[in-house]
Amino acid sequence: MRTHILYTGGTLGMVPTPDGLAPGADLTGWLDQLLSGTELAGTFETLSFEHLIDSANATPADWGRIVDNLWAHREEADSFVVLHGTDTLAYTSAALSYALTDFGKPVVVTGSQYSLGVVGTDAAPNVTGALRAVTSGRLHGVAVFFGHKLLRGNRVTKSSSWAYNGFDSPAAPQLARTGAPWQWIENDSTGCGWLDPRPYRRHDVLVVDLSPGLSAARLQAVLDPLPEAVILRAFGVGNVPSDEPGLVDVILDVISAGTPVVVASQCMQADVLLGHYQSSHALAEGGAISAHDMTLEALYAKLVFLLSQGLRGKELGRWVETDIAGEISM
Repeated sequence: MRTHILYTGGTLGMVPTPDGLAPGADLTGWLDQLLSGTELAGTFETLSFEHLIDSANATPADWGRIVDNLWAHREEADSFVVLHGTDTLAYTSAALSYALTDFGKPVVVTGSQYSLGVVGTDAAPNVTGALRAVTSGRLHGVAVFFGHKLLRGNRVTKSSSWAYNGFDSPAAPQLARTGAPWQWIENDSTGCGWLDPRPYRRHDVLVVDLSPGLSAARLQAVLDPLPEAVILRAFGVGNVPSDEPGLVDVILDVISAGTPVVVASQCMQADVLLGHYQSSHALAEGGAISAHDMTLEALYAKLVFLLSQGLRGKELGRWVETDIAGEISM
């Protein structure tokens, strides 16, 4: 079994310089030494982007570059590992899950909190774990391996900037956990998929967090000019401060103007139930869309994906609430 390893950038492959950490590690040499004498020795090829991505600077165009690279090497390899910076890794893994539903081969995304040259780094266990997972024959679709856990790629969120188990899957069980032997949970592919998707394009998707005391005037100013779509991160199961004068009217005016408003929760674990409480009833009646239990990263990438497919209006809203790649509990 051949594995294609794509290094896109990130802490894992950086080395100390007088100006701070910068790309420069001998990734292939490090992997050869790490896997020497194991069943994975000589079973992989590595490729690095010519322009490496600091994941804080990643854009939908970079998601597209990764998708294109994987497709370009699909016939040469049986499995794929993407090495990525941790800051926006969860956005990228979600984006890959939508664009690769018809890819037919497993993809695991991983990174590390420390670079590979640091004593005690988590780079080695994360990369070897990703390789074990992707060559297991038990994985379908896109996953993230980090901190001894294998997680569905569109269900993860970064939970810590320093902990070695820095990613979690708050609304869905992990796919596997390392051990002797590994403990696996059934992970058959879910979702309807998307055949022959158009490439990712940059789209104006605005994320707004509600807070106690937010005024209608301030919210209206943030929304002017109108974006292509709004993710409104509300309280609990989708509740908004409905007693705040004019605030709900601002949101309803945005929807009436043709901009979809998707209501998500600020909670790590929540299923958005618009209309369950009086404070969200007007939004439910006014055409707001529920994010259900999607993570922010999965929802943002999904909106960019759907907009890139040319969807707008009610059709976009219907697809937001449709399970494409296992990103939403139905």
